Amino acid sequence: MFIGSYQNSIDVKSRMIIPAKYRDELGLKCVITKGIDKCLYIYPENEWEAFAEKLKALPKSDIKARNFVRHFYGNAEVCEIDRQGRVTLPQVLREYAGISKELMTMGNGEKIEVWDRDSLDANEDTAGLDGSDIAAGMEQYGI
Repeated sequence: MFIGSYQNSIDVKSRMIIPAKYRDELGLKCVITKGIDKCLYIYPENEWEAFAEKLKALPKSDIKARNFVRHFYGNAEVCEIDRQGRVTLPQVLREYAGISKELMTMGNGEKIEVWDRDSLDANEDTAGLDGSDIAAGMEQYGI
């Protein structure tokens, strides 16, 4: 399970260092795709396969479902993690997430989210969750 947040950056070759606490679970290959809210998702191969099974089960006759599948599959890249724990972020995905230099890497259970640090700050400012919002969400979702 991926938990925690880490500040990092990308180098001139568009490589980011995967936080050491995430590397064992990721292995030597991962799948990077567009996420929701203008971030990237990094999945270990086994979690990507589980997610892909859910995508396959969506109704082919539903246009929203087809667009949802395209969002993830059409933008997915299988990437290798090098011996220094780095992975190259494809240009099209960097552009989608607005990633220029400074990143925030966050665990999100079965996957990792990668955010441009300024975009994450702006997203958190507009999300506006306070203690009562979090409590209401926990009640709503039965947590």
